[in-house]
Amino acid sequence: MRIGYGRVSTRDQNPEAQEDALTAAGCDRIFVDKLSGKLASRPELDKALMTARDGDQFVITKLDRLGRSLKNLIGLSEQLQAQGVGLVVLDQGIDTSTPVGRMFFHILGAIAEFEHSLMVERTKEGLEAARARGRKGGRKQALKPRQVALAQQMYDELGEDGKRKHTVQDIANELGVARTTIYRYLEKKEN
Repeated sequence: MRIGYGRVSTRDQNPEAQEDALTAAGCDRIFVDKLSGKLASRPELDKALMTARDGDQFVITKLDRLGRSLKNLIGLSEQLQAQGVGLVVLDQGIDTSTPVGRMFFHILGAIAEFEHSLMVERTKEGLEAARARGRKGGRKQALKPRQVALAQQMYDELGEDGKRKHTVQDIANELGVARTTIYRYLEKKEN
């Protein structure tokens, strides 16, 4: 049996291209995780690995869809090999059921980890350079100081019955933000 596995690393990515490639490759079952590869728990990968039996092929589109580090990739490859399951990587033309395929798997895994390390290093350098020029990272504040003051004023306003005159949802609607944003700003004032 051919077992397909795919993974998207952000909520914005769409797994359809991977699913189409795995279907075209003749996969009998396809499992797709829609989470970051950095998370230890990948439920669909776990299901796929439990499904795999001796003589099966475990098919992925690219090496980086299976693991984030060389150590992780090699560990998964060894686990599949111990189960008698071959690993097939479509884009790189790798089939670990052959000695040449196993060699290419290790070489490409090392290159993928190296590329990832370079990307992380460049990102850190870019952030440090931006900080040195006085720029701060992160998202812009959702509310300006005047809006925060208005939100607090509305929150503190009491009706004749002694209860709050405005709900947090009312304040959020008035300012055009989510309720959680209002709570976050109200919490800042309390601290």
